[in-house]
Amino acid sequence: MFMTVFKKDFFRENKRFLPGLALFFFGLLLVFHARYDVLSPNKNALVLAMSDLKKGQVTHFLGGGFLGDLFFGPAKALFSVIGVYIIVGILWLVALYLMAPALIARLRIFLKRNISETRTRMADRAEAKRAAALLEEKAKAQEEAERNLRAMEAEEVPLPSEPLFEENTTSDFSEIPIAIPDTPVSPTKEMAAIQPQEEVEDDQEPISFERSVDNEFYQLPTIDLLEEIPTKNQAGERENVRKNIQILERTLESFKISASVESAVVGPSVTKYEIKLATGVKVSRVVNLSDDLALALAAKDVRIEAPIPGKSLIGIEIPNSEVATVGFRELWENAQPKTNSLLELPLGKALDGTIRTFDMTRMPHLLVAGSTGSGKSVAVNGIITSILMKALPSEVKFLMVDPKMVELSVYNDIPHLLIPVVTNPRKASRALQKVVDEMENRYELFSQAGVRNIAGYNEKIEKYNAQSNEKYQTLPLIVVIVDELSDLMMVASKEVEDAIIRLGQKARAAGIHMILATQRPSVDVISGLIKANVPSRVAFAVSSGTDSRTIIDTNGAEKLLGRGDMLFKPIDENHPVRLQGAFLSDSDVESVVNFIKNQSQADYDESFDPGEAEEDSSRGTAAPSNSADPLFEEARNMVISAQKASTAQLQRALKVGFNRASDLMNELEAAGIVGPAKGTTPRKVLVTKDGEFLEGQEFDEA
Repeated sequence: MFMTVFKKDFFRENKRFLPGLALFFFGLLLVFHARYDVLSPNKNALVLAMSDLKKGQVTHFLGGGFLGDLFFGPAKALFSVIGVYIIVGILWLVALYLMAPALIARLRIFLKRNISETRTRMADRAEAKRAAALLEEKAKAQEEAERNLRAMEAEEVPLPSEPLFEENTTSDFSEIPIAIPDTPVSPTKEMAAIQPQEEVEDDQEPISFERSVDNEFYQLPTIDLLEEIPTKNQAGERENVRKNIQILERTLESFKISASVESAVVGPSVTKYEIKLATGVKVSRVVNLSDDLALALAAKDVRIEAPIPGKSLIGIEIPNSEVATVGFRELWENAQPKTNSLLELPLGKALDGTIRTFDMTRMPHLLVAGSTGSGKSVAVNGIITSILMKALPSEVKFLMVDPKMVELSVYNDIPHLLIPVVTNPRKASRALQKVVDEMENRYELFSQAGVRNIAGYNEKIEKYNAQSNEKYQTLPLIVVIVDELSDLMMVASKEVEDAIIRLGQKARAAGIHMILATQRPSVDVISGLIKANVPSRVAFAVSSGTDSRTIIDTNGAEKLLGRGDMLFKPIDENHPVRLQGAFLSDSDVESVVNFIKNQSQADYDESFDPGEAEEDSSRGTAAPSNSADPLFEEARNMVISAQKASTAQLQRALKVGFNRASDLMNELEAAGIVGPAKGTTPRKVLVTKDGEFLEGQEFDEA
C-alpha cells in the first residue's frame, strides 16, 4: 500500500498530500534538534557538521542537521523549548489534516481487497471441505445401499421402487448466487398436445379451431424430423463470473459508485449481473459507464438495463466466453404454451432458461429487423416451421413475398400456400392488395352472420354443418410473410405502405396476420405509420443506436452479439426482453417441407393471383413507352443520365411549362423509371446509367 503513495498518479490526484508531508518532516527536524540541544547544549552543530564533512564520515549526532539548527535557534530564543514542542504539535496536526483523506482512502481499498481475497480463499477451502464431506457421505450411503441390496437379495425381498439415496448436485460456490439454468425436460414430444394453462385476459375471444374432418388423413410433422443439437454444459462459466463480479465492484468503486452485485444469471450467450445501488446513487451514472465497464472486463459489448423491470436493481449483461447454441428441437420440446392457439409459437430462450412463446393472434403483427447475418432469416424460418408443425392446410394459409428469391423458395408447392412465393416486387404490391380485398370480403361475411371475428364465424359454420347435411368451409387464418420489406418500399412504396397500414388496422379480427422482415431498418423503410400499426417487434443486431431506435424505440440492439441474439418487444410490454433465438438448419426445413409435400399437393387460390407484372419479367427488360408526348424519350434519357428527377429540372432542361413537365414526370413514374414523390426532395431514379433496374432488371433502350 505504501509503495502506491509514491506513484506519480497518486500525487496528481492528491495535491494536498505533498504540503502535508513537508510540514510533517519539518516538525520532525525540530524534534530531533531539540533532542540534540538537550544532549549537547554547548556544541555548535554547524561546526561539527563541517568537521564530519572534512573527515568523510559521521562521528556526531547532529539532531536536525543544518535545517534543524537554522530554524531551532530562533524558535528556541522566541518561544523556549516548550514552545518549540507546541509548534511541532500544531505542524503535525496540520500535516495530518492534509494527508489523512488520501491515506485513509488507500488504506480502506487495501483492507477491503485483502478481506475480499481472504473471504474468497476461505470460501474455496470451505467448498473443498464440503465437497469432500459430500463425497464421503455418498460413498458411505452407497456402501450401505449395496449391503442392504445384498441382504434383500439373500432374503428374496422385493426391491423398493425408489432409490435409496438422492444425489445432491447443489452447493454454494460463493456468497453471491450464480444461476446457470438447465432446460427442463418436457414430458411430451408434441407442443400441440400440451394442456393449456391459465389464459390471459383480452378484449377479444382467443382464436382456436377444431380439426377438420376433411383433413383427417393429414399427419402433422413430428419432432423426429428435426436434428437434435447437444446441450452445452456451461458450468465452466462459474470461474469467469466470479472474476467479473470482482472486476465490476472494483471498477464501480474506482468511479466512486457505491454498489454491490446481488446475483448473476448465466444465459446461452450473455450473463446478467444484477447490481444494487446504494441510496442516493443516480442510475444515469452507471448507464454512462458502459464503455468503461467493457474496457475493464475486456468484453465485446456491455448492455445495461436500468432498472430491471419489477426489481430495484440494475442489470449489466456481459457476453459469455462461449456461446451455447439453442437448437430448434430443444425449443419446441420444452415450450409451454399458455393457450391452444394455432399461432402461439416459441421464439427463443431467455436468460433464466425459460422458453419464451408469442401468440400471433394477440400481437397481431410482427416486425423483424436486423443487419445481414444477425439471425433474422433463421428466425423467420423458425416461425414458419412452427406453424407447419401445428396447423393443417385448411387451418392456416400463407402468402409469402421473397424479393431476394432465395430465402422462402423452399416452401413452394406446400399445400399451405395461397399462391406460389411472390418474387417480383410489383406483383407483391398487388398481392398485398388482394389480401386487403380478402379482408374486406371477410368483414362483409361477418356482418351478414352477425359475428365480430373469425372465431365467431367459424363457430357458426361448424354449428350449421352439424345441424344440416350441407358442409360449408370454415375460414382459415392467413399469415402474410414479407422477407425483405425494403425492396418493396423502393419500387412501390405508396401501394405497399397503404396495404400494410390497412391490414395493420383491421386484419386481426379477420384472421389475417403479417410478419414483416427487413435488413435495412431506416425510417424510409419502417415509416412511422407502419410502426404505429405493427406494435410487436423483434430487433436483431444492428450497426447503430439510430437503427435500434427505429425498430424498438430504444437503444440496445446495437449491443447485441448476432447469431440469433435478439430483443423482443411485444405489444403488452414496455421494455424489450433479450432472447437467444434457436438455430434451425436448412436440412431441418427441407425435412419438414418434404414430409408435407409427400402427403398433399399445393392447391393455389386464383383469387389471390396478382397477375403479370408490367415489365416483361421473363426477359427482365422494360417495354417501350406508348407516351403521346414527343419529349418523353428525351426526358427519360435526361433523367437516367442525371440520376435525379424533379419537375423543375424537366422545365429547365426541356424549356416547357410546369403542367407539361408534371405530366412527363407522371409518365416516367408510370413507366417505372422514377419513384414516387417524397415532399420537396428529388425523386429516386430506378434505372442506372447502364440501363439496369435497381432490383436487378435490365432496361431496354428500344
